[in-house]
Amino acid sequence: MTSQLTPVLTRNWGDDRAWTRAAYEAQGGYGALRKALDIAPNDLIEQVKDAGLRGRGGAGFPTGMKWGFIPQDNPKPKYLVVNADESEPGTCKDIPLMMASPHTLVEGVIISSLAIRAEMAFIYVRGEVLHVVRRLRAAVREAYEAGYLGDNVMGSGRKVDLVIHAGAGAYICGEETALLDSLEGRRGQPRLRPPFPAVEGLYACPTVINNVESIASVPSIIEEGVAWFSGMGTEKSKGYTIYSLSGHVKRPGQYEAPLGITLRQLLDLGGGMRDGSELKFWTPGGSSTPILTAEHLDIPLDYEGVAAAGSMLGTKALQVFDQTTSVVRAVLRWTEFYKHESCGKCTPCREGTWWMTQILKRLDGGEGRDGDIELLLDLCDNILGRSFCALGDGATSPITSAIQYFRNEFESGMHTPSWELFPPERSALFQAEEVLA
Repeated sequence: MTSQLTPVLTRNWGDDRAWTRAAYEAQGGYGALRKALDIAPNDLIEQVKDAGLRGRGGAGFPTGMKWGFIPQDNPKPKYLVVNADESEPGTCKDIPLMMASPHTLVEGVIISSLAIRAEMAFIYVRGEVLHVVRRLRAAVREAYEAGYLGDNVMGSGRKVDLVIHAGAGAYICGEETALLDSLEGRRGQPRLRPPFPAVEGLYACPTVINNVESIASVPSIIEEGVAWFSGMGTEKSKGYTIYSLSGHVKRPGQYEAPLGITLRQLLDLGGGMRDGSELKFWTPGGSSTPILTAEHLDIPLDYEGVAAAGSMLGTKALQVFDQTTSVVRAVLRWTEFYKHESCGKCTPCREGTWWMTQILKRLDGGEGRDGDIELLLDLCDNILGRSFCALGDGATSPITSAIQYFRNEFESGMHTPSWELFPPERSALFQAEEVLA
């Protein structure tokens, strides 16, 4: 079963001082950059297109195609922005990647900047993870000292500068246009599109915005070749990716495997469910994706397979819950998060998340009213597709899918509190006696 793992991005995580330039270079680091300097920018873009790399941040949009949208006849500067604002509940792949091997990302940024002809790049990091900001800045300093960054990249005469920017810890800044506003020093709120970032992005200039894992995957494509990368995964979802497995499993963690692996296989790799647990429901891509159940254990975890099951692959944040978990309580906690993180710019999301939280609180407390379930569904219907960005849509996903699969638990909320049906201490990941031990 372990042969299903494909350690590429994670292969050096266990090395001694893997985050240093010396350790990274010792295992071949920056070799891809040397190759890339001998390849024309358009050919770099074509290689990424041919490899089939798709965005690893959630939407799965083809990375090379996004790079190709940059109008090279535009006289304005071009920018590359890396979205490292990892805030989706259950997602924990980018932060360990940046901590364990920041030079993997830095090398990817340099190659990607060369491809789109950007002389300035930014990595926008979630504000709470100051330790990651410090580690990235140290890696960038090492890269400048070695000549990988600066006015004359490895003597090529080409220029790439890189800035590490710490955000203020707002979930909404994971939305790419809100991220740009925050990077420019304004309040992070989604922009009206068009114009799209590729035409008018950062400082009204052509801009590419990619997720950490997307950019970090570029060096391996250049180093190993298109056929090597596209030989993994499925027909339309190619390559490897990092799955974040958490919840009621024996060995939660990051599992790097080809796209298309199943949750059943990942659970086997993770030691299975904890003792006495049975799978009840799970999220394939974080809390903003529709939940799935045990009947979906064998669907391929790629963009098409998860979509066919009625959900989204998203950030590959596999949160696994067993029979001790109240679906109503879990959905309430997620909805409270979205209510708190709504930027307030549009009415459907600002008001809708507040009202959904009130209804879910009643159901969680066993004080539900007749028609509450129908009212919840009506609210979701009025938010879905009508909010300014995807936050509103994401807030409705766990609610509608939970009612679809576990309507009886919501009906029980008319008369019985969830903590009586599902005592919280039973679903706790760490039992009291384990903590005391």
